[in-house]
Amino acid sequence: MPDQCYGLGQSQTTLSGVVKDAAGRPVIGATVVEKGTNNGTATDNAGRFTLSSRASSPRLVISSIGFAPQEVATGSGEISVSLAEATTSLGTVQVVGSRSQNRSVTDSPSPVDIIDLREVTTRTGQLDVNQLLQFVAPSFNSNRQTGSDGADHVDPASLRGLGPDQTLVLVNGKRQHQSALVNLFGSRGRGNTGTDLNVIPAASIERIEILRDGAAAQYGSDAIAGVINIVLKSSVKELTTSVNYGAYDAKYRFDDQKFDGGNFNANVNYGVGLGERGSFVNATLDFNQRQHTQRANVPSIDGLLRREYGDPQVSNASAYLNSKFAVDERTSVYVFGA
Repeated sequence: MPDQCYGLGQSQTTLSGVVKDAAGRPVIGATVVEKGTNNGTATDNAGRFTLSSRASSPRLVISSIGFAPQEVATGSGEISVSLAEATTSLGTVQVVGSRSQNRSVTDSPSPVDIIDLREVTTRTGQLDVNQLLQFVAPSFNSNRQTGSDGADHVDPASLRGLGPDQTLVLVNGKRQHQSALVNLFGSRGRGNTGTDLNVIPAASIERIEILRDGAAAQYGSDAIAGVINIVLKSSVKELTTSVNYGAYDAKYRFDDQKFDGGNFNANVNYGVGLGERGSFVNATLDFNQRQHTQRANVPSIDGLLRREYGDPQVSNASAYLNSKFAVDERTSVYVFGA
């Protein structure tokens, strides 16, 4: 009896089509996958594709970068797919372990940051303007230097590593005067006179705008490093008070003190409206007391002339005023300062 062979086969369906965008242009390299399987292909330079399937009426999923995925049913004729652009944008890249911040304003030719003082004060725990910007503003640098000329009282601050006198500081868009201290004896920015940002209480500031690029063509040579514009509060009938305290772990001291460098700050801000033309007076009272720190790990021996190596003890009380008086519809007189 001759051997008999039996074969069992299944026919395949060949699918073909074209993928275009909303403007009718071919989408090159779009992925075409049979739903629920690993069977797929990609479109050619004309946006066309050919795919073999064992299913009689498979469903295809078409996707491409920048377009929303689309699922289509197949029939007997050629498949024509029109992909719509994706409505969601790619997320911002944040580098882990970097102090670099994303730009607040992205549609300007130069990097501009807008810093909300109320938000960053809560987030950083810093109480003076220099240290606030040190923690949140890229390219801004301000370090306390113990025993370095007058840096214990006026911290030299700079942008992009340039001199303190090459950063222009504005208050409400008007130039803020520089300090009379010339940095000498090993301090940063030697031979420069910078602007003391800490004379302005953080409680009196609405926001800080930082231009992290040279603006000498617009403002002059003192804006080579950049521009810092401090916008003061202009709120009325709003009382704001704050009390803060912080300290450092003193585990590197020889004595039994557990904490040092205690920083106490109390402030109050209130504004009053005047008339019906937008005139106002906004005032801030601020008190800050910072205790010294000891970081040299030197024992406090009687007769040792210099025992404390660290941040000095500083007490500062200030009152700051921001006001505007409307003379007529087109003329206003402004007054601000400490």
